[in-house]
Order: sequence, then C-alpha cells, then structure tokens
Amino acid sequence: MSKDMYKEFSENVDREVVKLVDRTSREAAQAVDRALGRGPAAGAFDTAHWQRRLDDLLTTHRIPGAVLAVLTGGEIHELASGVLHTGTGVETTTDSVFQIGSVSKGYTAALVLALADAGKLDLDQPVVTILPDFALADAEAARTITPRQLLNHTSGIEGDYVNDTGRGDDCLARYVEGARDVGLTNPPGATMSYSSTAYNVLGRIVEVVTGRTWDEALKELLCDPMGLHQTMTLPEEVLRFRAAMGHMGEPGEDPTPTPLWNMLPRSAGPYGGISATAADVVRFARLFIDGGTAPDGTRVLSAAAVEAMLTREVEMPDQWFLGAHWGLGWGLFEWDGVRGFGHDGSTFGQLAYLRAIPEKGLAIALLTNGGGAAPKVHEALCRELSAELAGVTMPAFGPAEHPLTVDPEPFAGRYPREGFLMTITPRTGDDDGEGVLDLRYEGVGGLAGTFDPLVWHLTPVSDTPAKTVFAGRRNAKDAWIPVVFYALPDGSRYVHFGVRATAKSA
Repeated sequence: MSKDMYKEFSENVDREVVKLVDRTSREAAQAVDRALGRGPAAGAFDTAHWQRRLDDLLTTHRIPGAVLAVLTGGEIHELASGVLHTGTGVETTTDSVFQIGSVSKGYTAALVLALADAGKLDLDQPVVTILPDFALADAEAARTITPRQLLNHTSGIEGDYVNDTGRGDDCLARYVEGARDVGLTNPPGATMSYSSTAYNVLGRIVEVVTGRTWDEALKELLCDPMGLHQTMTLPEEVLRFRAAMGHMGEPGEDPTPTPLWNMLPRSAGPYGGISATAADVVRFARLFIDGGTAPDGTRVLSAAAVEAMLTREVEMPDQWFLGAHWGLGWGLFEWDGVRGFGHDGSTFGQLAYLRAIPEKGLAIALLTNGGGAAPKVHEALCRELSAELAGVTMPAFGPAEHPLTVDPEPFAGRYPREGFLMTITPRTGDDDGEGVLDLRYEGVGGLAGTFDPLVWHLTPVSDTPAKTVFAGRRNAKDAWIPVVFYALPDGSRYVHFGVRATAKSA
C-alpha cells in the first residue's frame, strides 16, 4: 500500500470512528434523557431510536416487514424494516406499497363529503333518490336508508357481503345490484354496526354522481390534488412499485406468504381496495389536520366537510376497538381529553393502522405484511409515539387484575349474521385457561369451511345496566379485544364484536 493510499485509508477510518463515537454518545445521552423523563422537544423525532424500536418489535413478534410514517412538527418521517416477501427476501423500503384494507373507507367518505360540499348530493336524502334501483332484502329499509347512515355505520346493512363481479368498470354497479338479497343486522339507526357493504354503496353513489369509476374519482378528486403519487387501486398500477406480499400465521409463529398478492375482488375497492405507502397515508390524514387543504394550499375539502367527518355522529357500544364514537368515515377517540381519529385495515395477510391527533399535529401510519401479532406492534408504537411526541396517553384495554364476577348464562347462545355464526358458551371448571365464556366464530352458508373455527376466551371487564363488557383473546400471546353485550330499546339482545352488532337468536 502506497503512502497516499495508506493516508486516505487512515483518514477514512478516523472519520468512521468519529461518527461511531458521536452516534454512541448521542444515543447514550438520549437514553439518559428518556430515563430522566426529559425526552426530546415537542415534535422532535429521534429517527435512530424509532428505527431500533421498529426493528426490535418486528423481530419479537415475527412480522416479516413494515413501514412506519409519522407526521410531527410539520414534517413526515419514514422508516422501513424487514422484508416484503419471505420467499424472495426483497428488502422493505420506505417507498414500498402495502394494501391498506379498510383504511380505504376514509378515502371513500372524503369523496362523498366533497360531492356534498359541491351540492351534488344530500347526505340526508334516501339513497334511492340517487340510486333508484337500490334494494335490500328489507324493502322498507332500502327506501329509507341515507348516505349519512352509510357513512356512520348505522344503516344496519349486513357488513360482509363479498361478491366478485369481475374486473370491468361496471363491477360496483353489478355489486350493488347483487346486494338486493342482503339482510340487516339491526333496524336502520338503531345501533352502530360496521358495514363494508354500505361503503360499496357509497362508492357506487360516487360513480353515479361524477360519471366516473370510483377509481377515477379517487385519483382526480383526492390523489392528484394532494400529490398522492403512490396511492392506487389496481394491480397494474401497483406493479410500478415495490409491493408487499401478505403473510398468514398465528402469533408466535413464522408467517408464510399468501398464495396470491391480493385475494380481494375489484368490487371491494371503496371499502378496502387501496394500496399506498405509509407516507401517502399520513399525507391523506394531514388533510384533516390542515382543515381540508393540501400542503401546496389547494383546497380539497371545505373546513366544514372536515369538521363533519370529525364530529361525533354515533356512540360506539365498543368504546375501545376503533374509538368511542364514529363520525362520517372515521373512528373518533379521546386520549387525555385530546380528540383524535383513525381507522384499521386488514386484507389477506396485510394489516394497516392510522391514528391522528389534529390538535397536536400528529399522524401515525403503520403498514405491515402479516403476522398475527401485528396489533401488538401497532399498540406499542402508537402508545410510545403519542406519549413522546404529543404528550398524551393511549389507554390500554384488558381485564382488571382481579376480574369481576358475573353470571355467564344470560350471554350464552347463538349470534348469527350473514356468512358467520358466533356461539357463546359458559366455560366449565374443568376447562383449561382463562375466562368465564368461550366465543366460537365460524363460517356458515357460503363461507362454511373457508377457515378453521376460532375461539376467544372472555373475561369480564365491567357490568352496568346498559351493557356488559368482556375482554377476549385466543391465547396469552394475543392482544385483548372488547366483546360487548347490550340491548336495543326494543329489548333485543346484541353482542358487539369486531365493531359489528349481531343479534342473539337463541
């Protein structure tokens, strides 16, 4: 090695050593600050810390890959970890595209509010004034249901009607035509029950009012004005980017790739068909933080439309899963007296999470490509980021250290809805495990045999005259989920599970 080469090599080593020492010292100082409760300044984002945290959580919970985007202090920070596909080993990058599932409903709601803003539809007129051929199994309900009830999930329309009506531009028209035999979970307006079917009806309303397909309207009315260049709906668009593959598996297991990239039909678009980067999801959430304007000042929604989407329309029987109330498109929550909004999404093997706190200028989007413990990763990151960047505490849900004693018999029985059956039975003293009730969830009718029955063990959390709340999980590795029993004013008994209301039949 020549003297010049040795000198250059030595200088490079010195520079790297200095960088390492600086980084180690900085990280040690940050660790001390966190231990002493000082933390970074409000809105500051410690990229190195959150990258390590994301990496560690994915490793611990066996999540193949994820992207995280955080809006704070007016800037979007992006992190990526893991691989997009365990079979190929392709690295996850911040520009990778994931399926966002039901987070798509917020976009469809924004389209509807934009049209109402423009005076092109009335949220409180019956749907049949826009779609004259709209029909359900309950003809009277079909004549009275309004777009507002579709938006806030009080229409009562059975929520999980899936119909692959092909790849053509008429797929939504054919879907709505096929829904004429779909029943109700409850009378319109009687309670909140999450309905993907309702959002496809909204998607068809968008098409009829604009004269465009839902996909085109999304692009022209939202994506283009907001600069969402990596938000799309069709597989031929996704192929232009690095795309995540879904993975399936139970918590604690190494998940395996799904057989297909996307097993949802095109007709699922308005309720769950969008793919995007995490940063684009945060950019969309920012629209509701900035009062309806894009970063360049373009007015996308009126301030009144934004306020309408974030105003409490209906109280949730389940106060924890997606918020205590529902607005026109978003689940609404309140942490430490500070209001926020959000939505979760899942497709086959991919899970997405969005939470935003407008008053604090904070938005968090986590997109994952599988693993049964993704909810735990979201909960950990969201709780820690909200505390550090916004100074608010995300509440935890689960049974008390000493659970209540309740009589399980009144809750036992069969709770059927279209395609699914919940059977709730008391646990006996001979059973192993926790809880006082078992909730068995299985497919029936056309969905019979499509998945192995699932069983949650239910432990009581609270008991009031209005409702009894249980916490359920399948095993100790699962996150707790709420299961709420309550009655409608007419005395009919219901369970609220997975944000859906199901009546007791026996």
